[in-house]
Amino acid sequence: MSQDQTRIKDLVVNRRARHEYELHDTFEAGLALLGSEVKSLRAGKGNLQEAYVALQPDGAWLMQCHISPYTHANRENHEPMRPRRLLLHTHEIAKLRKATAEKGMTVVPLRLYLKGSRVKIEIAVARGKKLHDKRHALKERDARREMERHR
Repeated sequence: MSQDQTRIKDLVVNRRARHEYELHDTFEAGLALLGSEVKSLRAGKGNLQEAYVALQPDGAWLMQCHISPYTHANRENHEPMRPRRLLLHTHEIAKLRKATAEKGMTVVPLRLYLKGSRVKIEIAVARGKKLHDKRHALKERDARREMERHR
């Protein structure tokens, strides 16, 4: 298989992120994971609900992402809520820093997926939606559904 034909399989999707945030730029990053974390993710034992990306002087880190301990691992199992390093280029981290310097902007994880045999994460620069924005988005979605149904 060539590089553009690699299979992509979603492992964990943060569906609330698209509802809670107005998404701007998206980035693909690698994750520094332990073997037991990869096996647990392949078994579908990950959660991105409370996760966020912290930009620190030593790079970007995925915080509050829960990956359950792998059931068949021995005492070498991983800590479920440990911070995990995001593997990004320096210029990408600089873009993220510049974007989050703006008031109200943050970086949220959208999904964890397998690209070939590697675990990747899709992150986005986002701004939180107000309650009336969420209502408006729901009304638009319902109107689109109605139009599709009447076709």
